[in-house]
Amino acid sequence: MIKVTRLNGKSFTVNGLFIETVESLPDTTITFTSGKKIVVSEREEEIIQAIIAFYRMINVLGLRDDMGDNDDEK
Repeated sequence: MIKVTRLNGKSFTVNGLFIETVESLPDTTITFTSGKKIVVSEREEEIIQAIIAFYRMINVLGLRDDMGDNDDEK
């Protein structure tokens, strides 16, 4: 889950797996796979970094931080 803040200051979390696009229009707008859009106060880059951290946490695409490079073992 990714914590975001509406423009009115209220925080909530969204499921990063359902984010389709993140755009600066100029406010940061997140579009979900359902077509729903929300506008948040975080910058686009902050959202992208939060998505990457979330993917690492749940091990999507093998992006976990706690796994060392095993290139030496090949």
